[in-house]
Amino acid sequence: MIFAVILFAVTYILLLIFPKYRAYIALVSAAIFVITGILPISNVFFAVDWNVIMMIAGTMGIVSLFIESRMPALLADMLIDKMPDVKWAIVALALFAGVISAFVDNVATVLMVAPVAVTIAKKLKISPVNSIIAIAISSNLQGAATLVGDTTSILLGGEAKMDFLDFFIYKGKPGMFFVVQVGAVLSAVVLLVLFRKEKQTIGLQERAVVTDYFPSFLLLGTIILLIMVSFIPNRPGISNGLVCMSLLVIGVVRDLIKNRSIRGLIKTFKEIDYFTLLLLAGLFIVIAGITEAGVVTKISEVFVGLSGGNIFIIFSLLVWASVLFSAFIDNIPYVATMLPVVTGIAVKMGIDPTLLYFGLIVGATLGGNLTPIGASANIAGLGILRKEGYEVKPLQFMKISVPFTIIAVLSGYILVWLIWS
Repeated sequence: MIFAVILFAVTYILLLIFPKYRAYIALVSAAIFVITGILPISNVFFAVDWNVIMMIAGTMGIVSLFIESRMPALLADMLIDKMPDVKWAIVALALFAGVISAFVDNVATVLMVAPVAVTIAKKLKISPVNSIIAIAISSNLQGAATLVGDTTSILLGGEAKMDFLDFFIYKGKPGMFFVVQVGAVLSAVVLLVLFRKEKQTIGLQERAVVTDYFPSFLLLGTIILLIMVSFIPNRPGISNGLVCMSLLVIGVVRDLIKNRSIRGLIKTFKEIDYFTLLLLAGLFIVIAGITEAGVVTKISEVFVGLSGGNIFIIFSLLVWASVLFSAFIDNIPYVATMLPVVTGIAVKMGIDPTLLYFGLIVGATLGGNLTPIGASANIAGLGILRKEGYEVKPLQFMKISVPFTIIAVLSGYILVWLIWS
């Protein structure tokens, strides 16, 4: 166990120090766990959650086709056309990014919606900084709303065996979707207050033109099929992954036939984030290794000991420690590590783990909004601004992100406790 703890600690430190090499670090660490015999080689294949891997890969590919069709740009233009001034345009774009992000990867959402904000800013000769920060943090918030909204949600679904509908109603109670929506409404009020002086009028000259409606139906079909699959009893554990991958195959085959070229096929598969998939595969094996060594059980016992067995203290520690960690480190390895720990805590205390699962997601997903480096969506947004010639200082970012995050996390913290305690 001591060797497993040291290996895991070194792995995590290296993940923090060398973010560009995270996938390779995780895979090397996984190999060491197997070579040293901590994790039997026969357990390696089953340690990887293939349902999660296939869901992420399939969704990424479908989203690539959706973005290419220009449908998100048209929807954004239609929304902006109804707004009276810049203040409402910023909030509308942020809310729109949130809605898209509930079903599409956060970074992809920012890449879709941010160019609209940049175009508006250029027309009005104003800075796009506030708009893009609002879009980034809003997309990160709504990623926790559905099963396919964020990698952390997919990880939660894998650990808790949750389906698409479970994020709406779970065990007869409101799920994460409704918790996130309350946070979205309250944080939108925060944005209205922060941008109250932005009163320039706005108007669009022309709307984006959709080049292909099929990817929109494909994305909608993914959601509908994930809902339908949730009603099938005794379904295979990789059902959700098979849905996402099957529809991706339909999308690329149709594109191949339509364009009679493999360019679209190559582009779609290039858009899949293989680095994240390799990172997750490595982490699944590492976590299986520390579980096999008894480390996860030990961490769970420490948590219970620190809290004196008080559920409210454990819940509070989990939420606010997750906020703090996620403000500075990527929440994917953090959530992947903590989910089995949370399961262990629940088993140790003899309680339903749902309260702690949702508390972890509230803290880790929403907490990433505190700082510019806490979430990939934030980094993507700042990258777009940098290309436009705007260098955003951390303090400038946090003037918007801190009040937004505090109100969103606080509302989630209170609601999850009231509903699930």
